[in-house]
Amino acid sequence: QVQLVESGGGLVQPGGSLRLSCAASGSIFSINAMGWYRQTPGKDRELVATITNPGAATDYADSVKGRFTISRDGARNTVYLQMNSLKPEDTAVYYCNAHASTHFLDAARDYWGKGTLVTVSS
Repeated sequence: QVQLVESGGGLVQPGGSLRLSCAASGSIFSINAMGWYRQTPGKDRELVATITNPGAATDYADSVKGRFTISRDGARNTVYLQMNSLKPEDTAVYYCNAHASTHFLDAARDYWGKGTLVTVSS
């Protein structure tokens, strides 16, 4: 199994910044990609940003382009989300995702963290 632990959420004023971190641990054979998703009550979970491994190709939701930056530390199996110019509509529970395999014979699958709450409010 792969465990994902997020940190860095909290309360921030509009226009402020936060940095989320997510560390993967456990029986990891390989990680193909990691990313961040978010969800608000009554809505589906939506993609925020993803980054591949290797290669570090990134993809962002249109709503966060130019404000959020995803990065990774491959050696530490850690992914970060730097969030700048935060808006009230960014308020959500942010979930870390890893597309990983635990054995060279096994297909990669999605793993999820428990989520960290980001609240943007004055």
